[in-house]
Amino acid sequence: MTSIFLQAFIYLVAAVIALPVAKRLGLGSVLGYLIAGVVIGPVIGLVGEETNTIQHFAEFGVVMMLFLVGLELEPKMLWAMRNRLMGLGGLQVGGTAASVMGIALFFDQPWTIALTIGLIFALSSTAIVLQTFNEKGLSKTEGGQNAFSVLLFQDIAVIPMLAFIPLLALPKLIEQAQAAATTAAEHHDELSLVAGLPGWAYGLVITGSIIAVVVGGHYLSRPLFRFVASSGLREIFTATALMLVIGIAALMSLVGLSPALGTFLAGVVLANSEFRHELESNIDPFKGLLLGLFFITVGAGINFSVLLNDFTIIIALTLGAMAVKALVLYGLALIFRIKGSDRWLFTLSLAQAGEFGFVLLSFSLQNHVIPADIAQPLSLVVALSMFLTPGLFILFDKVILPRFEKTSNDRETDEIDEQGTVIIAGIGRFGQIVNRLLVSNGVKTVVLDHQANQVDVVRQIGTKAYFGDATRPDLLHTAGIEHAAALVVAIDHHEHSVELVKYVKHTYPKVKIITRAFDRGHGYQLRQAGADIIESETYHSALEVGGHAMKSLGLHPFFVEQQKTTYKRVEERKSDKLYAAWKDDSEEERFDNNYRDLFIRLEEVMAEEMKKDRSDKHSRSERGWTPPPKGYTDTFDDDQPQVN
Repeated sequence: MTSIFLQAFIYLVAAVIALPVAKRLGLGSVLGYLIAGVVIGPVIGLVGEETNTIQHFAEFGVVMMLFLVGLELEPKMLWAMRNRLMGLGGLQVGGTAASVMGIALFFDQPWTIALTIGLIFALSSTAIVLQTFNEKGLSKTEGGQNAFSVLLFQDIAVIPMLAFIPLLALPKLIEQAQAAATTAAEHHDELSLVAGLPGWAYGLVITGSIIAVVVGGHYLSRPLFRFVASSGLREIFTATALMLVIGIAALMSLVGLSPALGTFLAGVVLANSEFRHELESNIDPFKGLLLGLFFITVGAGINFSVLLNDFTIIIALTLGAMAVKALVLYGLALIFRIKGSDRWLFTLSLAQAGEFGFVLLSFSLQNHVIPADIAQPLSLVVALSMFLTPGLFILFDKVILPRFEKTSNDRETDEIDEQGTVIIAGIGRFGQIVNRLLVSNGVKTVVLDHQANQVDVVRQIGTKAYFGDATRPDLLHTAGIEHAAALVVAIDHHEHSVELVKYVKHTYPKVKIITRAFDRGHGYQLRQAGADIIESETYHSALEVGGHAMKSLGLHPFFVEQQKTTYKRVEERKSDKLYAAWKDDSEEERFDNNYRDLFIRLEEVMAEEMKKDRSDKHSRSERGWTPPPKGYTDTFDDDQPQVN
């Protein structure tokens, strides 16, 4: 028992240390777990032979992962994505598997091993790619959406792969495994419902099991979960969710099918259930822990002596596999007309092997499809390709993306043939709203933006805009800054917006400068530069959301509007005092001295002002409001206001 506690402690310590470090370095959680396993296994030698035993237990994390994947696959969503899902995803998996299989056959591998290797390298790392997309804001790009479609198809394709791979078992490997088990006197019969059955009976049992999962999941799970939910005990619901997953996995094992196949199928059946989100929240912590343990055991089981002995071959195989996969992806990007930098994003983001590659590799080894002397180098290739993935994203960010942006912006500045009453610098999401409001009220505007792509986009929807850098004095002159009534600064670059305000205020002091601030500090910089009106880009929307939240709690709209007005008045007064303190303190001192203390004091003043009774004090802006009826009291318990 003591040894079990020690081993568990070692694995958890490795995860706790390695995972935050890997996340900070931008390597992702999967690579963090692999690094942890490598350190405690091959490097330090704290763990060793027991990793194979632990890995069998940890593989249940894969089963849970596929159950959650199934829960996410609503039929309506799949149907809406069918073209990219089946087209891009299907061709990528098929094309990559066929290409890798062809290369393996060229090196005299049996067709069963060659096909299995092709399937392993057809998959990419969902965890690394989606996490990186979210961190870098690439999920909504064309390249990101197409990559997501491919990853989704790959996750679905794992299920038939797990069902198909055991059929590729080599008789020679099976005989060797049986002989080894007999020699070690470790062979024992596992529980099975299909052992010794004829073929027709075996087929009936499998069909019946799948029907039982589908019908039971659809008709029986809802009454069960309602009954459990009525108890109000969260731990019982968690136990029920685990019971469901473990029970289906056990049933699939008893009939000789992959447990992952059954749980995935159950997840799809429950995707439209009202208990779907509750199931996800209860299963996810167990999935994360067991899946992390699985990847740690993979890292701990890597034989680095193989890497050192065959370093050149392993590196060549890694780069070769990634190159073949990238060629297939780039070809598909051309066929499906993915353009510009999105084509390279799609290609580079999916060029690695993935976490399911380890799953298929381990599964193939257990089912006697791939011999151990081939599995060891392949596991190194999969791991190294994942280690190289952050480098591919750096290549995209630092080399490829700037080149495409430069090409897009490397054109002659538009000739500005008109002058406006208001000049708008920047036509992004913020500038568009300002421009539409002004134009719809008959105000003549001149819009400038230094992003050629953005200018082309707004032109397609009928907005007149010019490609050019608003910080250039000659363009401002051509746009009529001398005679303009106002300049609206809506460019994204913090420093450039401050420099533009400073230049215009110094050169054309009569022009009113209206600008947006990203945060309080940026607002102070703009104020110091001379901006006349500064609006925080999230201030008003946040205030509105807060007001809606108060109304949803039963507070009267009149009272809510009063409190919002009070908040704005105190905030304006506070802003002047904070700005004065901000100017007096250096950047290092702002959160140590006057500025911090003043901010805390003013927050206390805000709370005091909010508590004051304003029932008889209405500002001019509030005269159109109908006050609450006499005897009205706010309540948080009922949907309707109470009148006494």
